[in-house]
Amino acid sequence: MNKNEILRKIPRVDHLLSLKETEKLCSEYGRERVTEIIRKELEDFRDKVLMAKEETVQWETSAITSYVTDCIKKRVQETSEPSFQRVFNATGILLHTNLGRAPLGKKQMLAVMESMTSYSNLEYDLSKGKRGKRQAHYAEVICQVTGAEAAVAVNNNASAVALILAAMAEKKEVIVSRGELIEIGGHFRIPEVMEQSGAVLRETGCTNRTRISDYEQAVNEETAAFLKVHTSNYRIVGFTEDVSIKELADLGEKKRLPVIVDLGSGVLVDLEKYGLAHEPTVQEVLNQGADVVCFSGDKLLGGPQAGIIAGKKKYIQAMENHPLMRALRLDKFTTAALEATFREYLNEEACWENIPVLRMIARTEEELLTQAEEIAWELDSCGYAGEITVEKSLSAVGGGSLPGEVMPDYAVGIFPKKETAQELAVRLRKLPIPVIAHISNDKVMLEMRTISSEEKQEFAGELREAL
Repeated sequence: MNKNEILRKIPRVDHLLSLKETEKLCSEYGRERVTEIIRKELEDFRDKVLMAKEETVQWETSAITSYVTDCIKKRVQETSEPSFQRVFNATGILLHTNLGRAPLGKKQMLAVMESMTSYSNLEYDLSKGKRGKRQAHYAEVICQVTGAEAAVAVNNNASAVALILAAMAEKKEVIVSRGELIEIGGHFRIPEVMEQSGAVLRETGCTNRTRISDYEQAVNEETAAFLKVHTSNYRIVGFTEDVSIKELADLGEKKRLPVIVDLGSGVLVDLEKYGLAHEPTVQEVLNQGADVVCFSGDKLLGGPQAGIIAGKKKYIQAMENHPLMRALRLDKFTTAALEATFREYLNEEACWENIPVLRMIARTEEELLTQAEEIAWELDSCGYAGEITVEKSLSAVGGGSLPGEVMPDYAVGIFPKKETAQELAVRLRKLPIPVIAHISNDKVMLEMRTISSEEKQEFAGELREAL
């Protein structure tokens, strides 16, 4: 049978549409959609036939119809499943940017659901019976937690920097140390964000050493503000010198210039008690004299994606009234989640329990070892042709936070014997709830710190299914 004979035997679109199983698909997913998929699968089959070696082409009409029908069913099901879905993060990276950074806690999600499943008072003042401001829902609680005079939030921290500079320094110079001209994920750079905001970058100092005298010498009649950027995604070590926020604030007061601090990861609690390096908190920065500070919502804060701006009332009001605010403001889902997140911080003990990223940081080695041993026992009992081990390992905060800092962890290692570690990792990513792991020494490593105790049983069940 040559290729031309095979091509003549390919069923027509109308014949495939008349089959009972295809009619069922049409009733469930829509005739137009199924027809489009049929045409695509027939085209793919023709390509396969034309590309195949002559001697390998052995197809009967019934076999062609059966094969194409199966492909159609599979394609319809694949296109009907949501692309955006839940995964198990077994990488050990707490704020994994590719996996959505900080997960939200139950209380945060409950607040979102209760506000979103019906109408809400998003921009309605219930006490006055007239239009209100959406930032009123979260601004007061942010001020309570941070000690700021006022606060507002936009859709991410890059937006926050752009809005601050547009409102406070349009067409004016902003002085920044050369050692703080950072690039964040996705090739976004501080100089470019500043350019888009309308502010003019004025560099001072050197990459590794900047002194307070450098800032003072850079001041001229065009200067609008000092900007200090916390290098939360890298460290400069060795022959270095830096200017503290307090020093810069004193100079700002002397020169009557505001000090803006881009804090990045947005910590509100002391992380040192769990063995991590000191990370300046928003409260510290404001107490040291910063006029405006901005930070991310979905990093160490443990909330939704947002750029939070806190500081002196006169500057925050200028941002609220700026035309960019309309373009950058939060939607109703994020507004509800952000308010709920900051409410958790009103009780510091509660936030360590209810904010998932903080709960992961606080987990003990004993707890992680016990979880690893339980999961390894479950996998050992399913008869997989490979070796299951429990190994001491390290996890990281990630997400451009605390660079170089690691935490002790335990991992379940799977050393496959009838497939490669790469092949197993692919199969794990194809599970109903995909498992995202990493490979080390030909083993698939499943880190425990990022698998919560509530997920443990479901996680083990998914792995058993794969193995």
